[in-house]
Amino acid sequence: MTDSISIRISPSPMRIWLGVAAMMGLGAILIYLALAHPPVTLVLRGFLLLFGGFAIFGGWKMMQSGQLSLILEGDSLTDSAGRVVATIDNIEKVERGAFAFKPSHGFLLHLNEPMPRAWFPGVWWRMGRRVAVGGVLPGGETKAVADMIAVRKSGMEL
Repeated sequence: MTDSISIRISPSPMRIWLGVAAMMGLGAILIYLALAHPPVTLVLRGFLLLFGGFAIFGGWKMMQSGQLSLILEGDSLTDSAGRVVATIDNIEKVERGAFAFKPSHGFLLHLNEPMPRAWFPGVWWRMGRRVAVGGVLPGGETKAVADMIAVRKSGMEL
């Protein structure tokens, strides 16, 4: 296997700001609806406030994780902060079909062994045996990384 080949995926600032604006805007609208036009039931008002706050928190977290890059090098996919997203040996399959539950312009990895949860919205998240990559990352580059992971997983030389 060729370990010297590496690919780095970095989100563009415009995509990050569009994603953050969409999340924060959704949160602001939900909170506005809960306060300015209160629903009849208190449960629905709480629901709007809770999810509005969660959307604003998600936008804030996306702004922070927009500084991350993903690096495929050697036998692992890592982020620029040094966290291991997944190792090639632990990947069962790569899924990037139209009907896969994946972020936009991204792909989904199914792992053999579960790993700890991690959430960096817009870049990657991991829950148990699933890792999703994408969101604000460029689609062409994520497709290339998904293809390289699939080739490395099959054991073919690059």
